[in-house]
Amino acid sequence: MCGIVGYIGGQNATPIILNGLRRLEYRGYDSAGLAVLQNGKIEIRRDAGKLDHLVTLVTNQPVEGNLGIGHTRWATHGEPNARNAHPHLGSTGEVVLVHNGIVENFLELREELEAEGEKFNSDTDSEIIVHLIEHAVAAGHSLENATRLALKQIKGAHGIVVFSSREPDKIVAARIGNAGGVVIGLGEDENYVASDIPAIVEHTRRMMFLESRQMAVITRADVKIETLEGKPVQPEIHTISWDPIAAEKGEYRHFMQKEIHEQVRSLTDTLAGRVNFDEGKVRLPHLNLTPEKALRIKQVILTACGTASYAAQVGEVLIERIARIPAKTVIASELRYNDPIIDENTVVLAISQSGETADTLAAMDECRKRGATLWSIVNAIGSQAMRVADGYISMQAGPEIGVASTKAFTAPLVDLYILAVLLADLRGVITPEQRRKLVSDLRLVPDLVGRCLDREAGVIQVAREMKYIHNMLYLGRGINMPIAFEGALKLKEISYIHAEGYAAGEMKHGPIALVDRDMPVLAIAPRDPWYEKMISQIEQARARGGGVIVVATDGDERVAALADHVFWIPETPWMLSPVVTVIPLQLFAYHIASLKGLDVDQPRNLAKSVTVE
Repeated sequence: MCGIVGYIGGQNATPIILNGLRRLEYRGYDSAGLAVLQNGKIEIRRDAGKLDHLVTLVTNQPVEGNLGIGHTRWATHGEPNARNAHPHLGSTGEVVLVHNGIVENFLELREELEAEGEKFNSDTDSEIIVHLIEHAVAAGHSLENATRLALKQIKGAHGIVVFSSREPDKIVAARIGNAGGVVIGLGEDENYVASDIPAIVEHTRRMMFLESRQMAVITRADVKIETLEGKPVQPEIHTISWDPIAAEKGEYRHFMQKEIHEQVRSLTDTLAGRVNFDEGKVRLPHLNLTPEKALRIKQVILTACGTASYAAQVGEVLIERIARIPAKTVIASELRYNDPIIDENTVVLAISQSGETADTLAAMDECRKRGATLWSIVNAIGSQAMRVADGYISMQAGPEIGVASTKAFTAPLVDLYILAVLLADLRGVITPEQRRKLVSDLRLVPDLVGRCLDREAGVIQVAREMKYIHNMLYLGRGINMPIAFEGALKLKEISYIHAEGYAAGEMKHGPIALVDRDMPVLAIAPRDPWYEKMISQIEQARARGGGVIVVATDGDERVAALADHVFWIPETPWMLSPVVTVIPLQLFAYHIASLKGLDVDQPRNLAKSVTVE
């Protein structure tokens, strides 16, 4: 969750760090700080609250130097106050550290250090690590060896960045497990380190990514990477393709609004290079699929968290319907505890925008131990979920800054459709004519989404009427049932309105008791195989006095007669309809939250990338 930025070179580190932290605000945080080596001494500035508090502090107490690290923190141990904010300085003032993760044996180590006379200046688990490193440095170890020794004593998953005034020409960074990314940016006579790409992409697009149990020694001229056991590593250098301008709001009020409107482009990019409309064929080269490999697949388990898990549920329908392979979705936080039946004929497909979600990575690790083939759908190039998988699909959605995911939801819906068509073709379960029709339908997607976005004014009007509601029930069936879940999640995430997504067919088994004039119902009812059933659910809600909003296909007079409000969508092939039906739900949630004056991009208690369990 936490954000990290570090710099070593010829420039003043302070503005680079502050600007980098600003670009990581989307991850969520409750305090911020930085440490800079100024005239041979480590100077720290940190404060609780938003980054503006730190900027004010630095303005009033300037600090300059060519080496520094910064951090935005979500509290896990200790209250969110200045005392517990990172960076943390050792007792001698010679070693300073920022940390992502949780030290699982925190209490045990703290008791040992206190018994040795160590004094603690915070309530955090992170301070343990800086004292362990400092003790090893005092015993004569180099900073990198001291870091190595400290990391061997702590339990859990971690990402750390540390420097020492004793060795003012280097930064040491390390990663253990799935506690978030460690990205190293390569410059000219300067280098950078961060927890995510947006923090440093304005300075360099050449980047390396630390794997678990790797450590980097970063100087202004060089980067050396080794395992924690001291074995040299030759990392791959990735060139990041997107421009830093893409991470700016531009004309939009919020990143979320911008990202909703970027979906026409992101979906066009998702199709690019994968779909040959002339031949009616699709390709996913990074899966390395052959007919023989496709025929060996006996089941597909999709795993993800939050919004990505709802995309997975849509994929479950597509893979079974098109490719005729048994498929099921298991929430990543539960999968590894369920003792799943997995073997070498199982594909486990993980979906993650960041590619660094701790629960998803842990589920992948468990499934690999059981012999499964691992695939991933990720948006962050070079992320852990991409690197550990046997094959991957890149979302090609570009940077997503808003905490509430939008374009990184619709992109994998299209990716999953393409995957289902590819598997079906390789397995010989569809005819060439069926394949060409399925592929041809993909051509419509960007335009259909664009036409939904053109109707934003109608959604705003409904949002104005509904912004004071306290509860809402979302209903969907079949392939659009997960869209009901996703629509409700969006409303909860950013507007703080209690909303529940429900399988429409289950409404009479309990939720219908809640329906009255104070419980509006939003039904997703495009013309699809479940249309008649959804009409019945809408009528039941109306009969009990509930206000009804319906997502419906253009020209549907039955819905128009039943609904209080309609979010109209264009006629869409039903297996691609989730990409379209979700657009008005994204806009609806966004505009309610915006009209209420809420912090849309950084909703309370949430972070973009959940890198601890």
